[in-house]
Amino acid sequence: MSPDEKPHKYEPLPIPTYEEAIGSSSRTSTPESTHNESAVPAEREGLLSAGEEGRTPIPTRRQNYRPPTVEESRDSLEQHDTFLNQDAEPRGSESEEEDRVRREVEEMDIEDAPRSSTQSAWGKRISSLSQSLHLPFRWKWKWRINLHVPEGLRGRVGWPKIDANFCIILGRMFAVLLVMSVVYLLFISDIFTSAAQRMGAQMFDPENVRLFVQQRAEMSAEAIEEHMKFITANDHLAGTEGDYALAQYVEEAFLDYRLEDVRKEEFGVYLNYPKDGGRKVEILGSDGAVIWSAKIDEDLVYPGRPQTAAFHGHSKSGDVTGPIIYANYGSREDFKQLYDSGIDTKGAIALVRYYGSQGDRALKVKAAELAGFVGCIIYSDPANDGFVKGEPAPNGRYMPEGGVQRGAVSLMSWVVGDVLTPGWGSVKGAERVSKENNPGLVNIPSIPLSWGDAQNLLKAMKGVGQAAPEEWTGGIPDVEYWSGNLSSPKVHLVNEQDEVTEQPIWNVMGKIKGVEQGEKSIIVGNHRDSWVYGATDPGSGTAVMLEVINIFGELVKRSWRPLRTIEFASWDGEEYNLIGSTEYVETNMDKLRTDAFAYLNVDVGVGGTDFRAAGSPVFKKSLLRVLNRVGDVQKNATVRQLWEERGGKLEGLGAGSDYVAFQDMAGTSSLDIGFEGPGFPYHSAYDNLEWMQKVGDPGFTYHTMLAQILVLMILELADRLVMPFDITAYSASLTAWSMELENWAGSKGANKAGNPKWSIDPLREAVLKFANDAQKFEKWELEWDGIVLGGGGFESTILAAHRQSHNTRMANFETHLLDLEEGGGIPNRTQFKHVVFGPQLWSGYDEAYFPAIRDAVEAGDWALAQQQVEKAAAILSRASSKLVGN
Repeated sequence: MSPDEKPHKYEPLPIPTYEEAIGSSSRTSTPESTHNESAVPAEREGLLSAGEEGRTPIPTRRQNYRPPTVEESRDSLEQHDTFLNQDAEPRGSESEEEDRVRREVEEMDIEDAPRSSTQSAWGKRISSLSQSLHLPFRWKWKWRINLHVPEGLRGRVGWPKIDANFCIILGRMFAVLLVMSVVYLLFISDIFTSAAQRMGAQMFDPENVRLFVQQRAEMSAEAIEEHMKFITANDHLAGTEGDYALAQYVEEAFLDYRLEDVRKEEFGVYLNYPKDGGRKVEILGSDGAVIWSAKIDEDLVYPGRPQTAAFHGHSKSGDVTGPIIYANYGSREDFKQLYDSGIDTKGAIALVRYYGSQGDRALKVKAAELAGFVGCIIYSDPANDGFVKGEPAPNGRYMPEGGVQRGAVSLMSWVVGDVLTPGWGSVKGAERVSKENNPGLVNIPSIPLSWGDAQNLLKAMKGVGQAAPEEWTGGIPDVEYWSGNLSSPKVHLVNEQDEVTEQPIWNVMGKIKGVEQGEKSIIVGNHRDSWVYGATDPGSGTAVMLEVINIFGELVKRSWRPLRTIEFASWDGEEYNLIGSTEYVETNMDKLRTDAFAYLNVDVGVGGTDFRAAGSPVFKKSLLRVLNRVGDVQKNATVRQLWEERGGKLEGLGAGSDYVAFQDMAGTSSLDIGFEGPGFPYHSAYDNLEWMQKVGDPGFTYHTMLAQILVLMILELADRLVMPFDITAYSASLTAWSMELENWAGSKGANKAGNPKWSIDPLREAVLKFANDAQKFEKWELEWDGIVLGGGGFESTILAAHRQSHNTRMANFETHLLDLEEGGGIPNRTQFKHVVFGPQLWSGYDEAYFPAIRDAVEAGDWALAQQQVEKAAAILSRASSKLVGN
């Protein structure tokens, strides 16, 4: 009976006869080696599991939106099955496919034998030694020992006389024992076992793997463009039917590309949608009659196809009327300038422009609220984003006259994630706080406008108040910029919202299980939801990530596995307040703090041709290594060369994308990458497929470059025996940041007359201690290189355990930089726990270092600032000691 039929049945061999046992020839045979092809996963029965059949999301009351039925979702996906590789015939059924796979395996220098995760390391060792150990003699064993005893001593107790034959027998026995002892010691010490063999894994040459994935990524432009076509086919605002259909598409791609544990995770969160006819901006005459109405919405890009209305996510519902006053960029300094110039703003409606000295639109609205305004209008001025900068869309990169920048006005740097569940996951049955007087929400209504609409508001203010200074002057034609005052024309602003307390959103998750430290993860994420079609933001990142997963799926098909688990995530609700990723982190906080080694984020994947990276300094070494491998064929140089020529550097993380919860709350070292340009029609309907094909990235060249960078970065972190974290770079950065902090605090009045004594000395000492510990820590890697790489790649079990401990301590370093004391974190914003990274109270998206200290200094609370210095120093010192095992 074959082994497959009875894999565990023991068949006893016949006992040899005496003559057979002592015969001169052995009756041994070598079993033929077998080759078991990896099983192809069974075809799936549909988009949804049995448990999800018939399940639909809770509908929103937004006009033209309804939840899709399961049948509609399937039909939608079936129309695009050509780029999900859903061929009519099963995978691997054609001999041509088998020949292609065999050729690719040979090109990669990969052995034909499949990787078996169930094969024991002991079995590997025996198999390896049986083929590699060549004994210098053959065994002929006789079961009788003839002792020659003199006749006079027979029957008496005493030592027998040993002849030459007996000595030979004893020698052979000693040789057998010696060989068996040596072999046993070799098995125990793993001298003949490399790290990959010890895991019972198929051997892959790392460089060939990198060449394989990079070559696949270089040729992926067509596949990425096909993904982009589906992603941008419909608008897909979070929680809508377009979003749900795209979640199904991503889930099916994850399954088709061989990810494991693929699932949709649902959260119920607070979202808002504009009501039909519920948005107005009108200029009223002296008699209260409407003399002008704003268009508000953009023209339809695709006639007959739904298009997201122009509104602010998480904006306050309201119906207000007041005089219009122009306040430049809407920063606190701008409102103070109005106040200092004698202009009363109580009860007025603020008109401010995007960008400038306050880049976060939510903080513009909050500053207007604090200045006494009852409403806020934000528009795109051509001086910042329009024809003054260059050619507008659809033929250029800037906002056209009728283009509107949507966006959320939730206070991301104050409360992140679902504002009703700050600090815990928005799962079913979770406690929820009120949306009224919520610290994460603004309290006055706001609305976005195009510069074409804003032109009429600015014209109505001509000659009222004060002429705007030069730095307040924008680029709208035929307009004189005036501040206005309480005598300005009155404006009626209506912003009626459909608010849903527990609107379902869907994260899509999948993984490739690691074979050495399978519980440790490298997490790769991109958000899926978009304000409209989202070709650049975030479609470019989504399309690239899907193709990267496809490339890894090809490796998995060939029995490759990483050392550490790779998890892929398609986040939902990012555009509102980083909701999907934050709720995931809050729900899985303990596991992430223990097992998440790194988080890689791609948001705006390709918005131009200049590479950018922001993240923890630990990624510097691996990032440079990757950028050195990827070439820009259009500029005939490596990405690293071009980046360094521009003065590019690894920037700090602010509060603008899905890395926030990982870096600032879970303490997972995070990196955000992409290609940027001078601009793109941000958060408008003009950011669509045709714009990307014509202007953004014709030929999808930079999409393929980003795919190369991302896939190589994943390999760096998931498949190097020693994690390539750059602890020395982190030390150098901390030194620079602490000096910068001291100089900045000095400019804010540190130790000046009348201020309490303030000193950064505790932090400086902790930074110095970390510098010494970092050098000590990285010496171990040099020693490991010398022992293992210098010894032909062989690693003992004990050394492997030390290496894994080294990796874990390295990855947990930033977790140990969290302030986890009772009530710890940034005062009044305790979601943010990291003592080095995190947003300042009023910095919004901008990077900030030591945010708790900076907040206290900004507030003039020098006692609190000193307390935060000492706390940060103590936490850094403790993390430094844990890094080196003290």
